[in-house]
Amino acid sequence: MAGNSFGTLFKLTTFGESHGTAIGGVIDGCPAGISLNLDKIQEELDKRRPGQSAIVTQRKEPDTVEFLSGIFEGKTTGTPIGFVIRNANQKSNDYSHIKDAYRPSHADYTYDEKYGVRDYRGGGRSSARETASRVVGGAIAKQLIPEISFITYTASVGDIRLEKDYKDIDFNLIESNPVRCPDPALAEKMEAYIREIRSQGDTVGGTVKCVIKNMPKGLGEPVFDKLHAQLGKAMLSINAVKGFEIGSGFEGTKLKGSQHNDLFNPDGSTVTNLSGGVQGGISNGMDIYFSVAFKPVATIMQKQQTINSKGEEVEIQGKGRHDPCVVPRAVPIVEAMAALVIADFWLQNKISKI
Repeated sequence: MAGNSFGTLFKLTTFGESHGTAIGGVIDGCPAGISLNLDKIQEELDKRRPGQSAIVTQRKEPDTVEFLSGIFEGKTTGTPIGFVIRNANQKSNDYSHIKDAYRPSHADYTYDEKYGVRDYRGGGRSSARETASRVVGGAIAKQLIPEISFITYTASVGDIRLEKDYKDIDFNLIESNPVRCPDPALAEKMEAYIREIRSQGDTVGGTVKCVIKNMPKGLGEPVFDKLHAQLGKAMLSINAVKGFEIGSGFEGTKLKGSQHNDLFNPDGSTVTNLSGGVQGGISNGMDIYFSVAFKPVATIMQKQQTINSKGEEVEIQGKGRHDPCVVPRAVPIVEAMAALVIADFWLQNKISKI
């Protein structure tokens, strides 16, 4: 199975299934001598951990990371960093009813068509549980580039949207509520709506916004590995993501060039930042900001018509423990993938100049 590695110099390879013994990964290319705060890595995992609030899946997993190699006396050795996260709370029987049936809009059907076999227990490899390994990789990447800061938050749930510009937001409020929206009043509405959706046996999507500050200039490798292209690839590789836009995004199509151009200040910074910190595929030193769109979770607790592996029409209804909205738990995943991209380009930039 190809496609399990991400990155060029700072590379993360992940393994494992939702209901297997463990998930985990190997980080290759991390320089030696980097002091790691293992507690901070665990803190990032705790933000993604299931069962953390009443509005997420109630699967109870401690998600404690165990490092197997590549770290000695608190510092990286320059060798591959291996780690595992044990699965402790599988309920595989919750999925026995879909052993031969395909959930609409899920990876069940496409995995079966591609490989001729699928692990139906929680979606197997297609489960978002795999993203816990990405969070570990991203947490280490952030400690490689501590001068660069990543701020990520919930910007919308369904039609409930945070309209403020990120410059007007108090980022200290992000972790003040289970939705991870930095507007307490709006967060209450989002939480109430998610609870309502769950009571209906349904799901809802939303958007996550990420801001990267203190960016160095010159990161990005044109032409095919533009910085924003790799950020887009990283975000679109996350389960349930259906959209990515950076800077002015689709709203920029409504402007004229005279309105959209970011004029220069004498120091090379720009008066506006509709480019989102990237021009020509290379960072210009301004803040990078982008949005990621998540669709509603495919598994719903309502009856739906579908087909089975024989092509027969059958009725299906979700069972078990699922997120009514993935957005709150997706916040640390988006941040981790952004950190992996920036750390990789940071290392590439070290060797692009002689």
